[in-house]
This record gives sequence, C-alpha cells and structure tokens, in this order.
Amino acid sequence: MIDKIFFDTDCLSAFLWVRKENILVKLYSGKIILPEQVYRELSHPRIPQLKSRTDALKQSSEIGVETIEVGSEEYELYCRLVNKPEAGFKVIGNGEAAAIALAKVRGGILASNNMKDIHGYVEKYRLEHITTGDILLSALERGFITEEEGNTVWAGMLAKRRMLPCNSFSKFISRRQGAVL
Repeated sequence: MIDKIFFDTDCLSAFLWVRKENILVKLYSGKIILPEQVYRELSHPRIPQLKSRTDALKQSSEIGVETIEVGSEEYELYCRLVNKPEAGFKVIGNGEAAAIALAKVRGGILASNNMKDIHGYVEKYRLEHITTGDILLSALERGFITEEEGNTVWAGMLAKRRMLPCNSFSKFISRRQGAVL
C-alpha cells in the first residue's frame, strides 16, 4: 500500500497547468507530499495560478508539505545531490533532490518526469518511481478517465511545454503494453 508519494515540481505542475489535479486527488488523496523546496518553486510570483491551486490542495489536506531539517539524513543527501554528487552522477535541481532525499530516507514513491537527470539516483537508491504517464495510466485503469480524455490531458500538457516521452497518451499506452509483452 502506498503511504507517501513525493512529487517534484515538474510532475505536479504538469497536472496543475492543465487544471487536472483532480486526477491526483482521486488516485492519491492524502498521500501526496511536496518537499518544501517544491512548494517554494510552485510559489514563484510569475506563476500565481499554480500557487493558488497548490494552496487549495494544501488547505483541503489533499496534499502535505514536508520540510527537510538541517543536519538530518535527508538534509545530508539533499546537499550532496544539489552540490557535489558522487562521480558519474549529475547535480540536480532543488525540487528533484528534495523529493529523492525524502523518498529514500522516509520511504515512499518518487513522482518525477525528469528521467534524464534522476534515472541514476532512482537505480542507486532503488526508489519506486512514477511519472505523469504512469499516473494517467493508473487513472485509466481505475476508470477515472477514458483513453480519449487521457489524450486530451496529454495534449494540454504538451501545449504547456511539459516534457513527456511520447506525442500522445495512446502512444504511451502502446509502448507500455509492448514493454510488458
């Protein structure tokens, strides 16, 4: 059973940009955790609409915000990821690093789309990991959306310049089914 899902900025904002955070709520209500760093990134004054939607989710207790305490195990890992990672690993952004550190130390799932930067960390720390595509696929499997609705959401995310692995949700589904076979 899933207790906590630690979202990075890109994964949550993909849903916020297209006003489909209700999909996340249906699937994971009360299990969505934003690291404080992600909450701050979503609070940028140039994107007030994302902050207002995030605050609404927070006020209704659909999501939680967790802080990394200075000197904690999470803090040590976070600092290493954003400042001086081990040889062969990339320096990553604050939101991604915080989500990884919290998922590793506190136990939980990492929700991130940035496979290029985080893949090595997901493998190294053996993190369970989901992407926007995985989330939409879960919503489809549970009957919360149709494939057509998923394609509409996906197209909206692409229009908002979200980085997704395929040009349609249908293509994502067929790639996943091909990987399973």
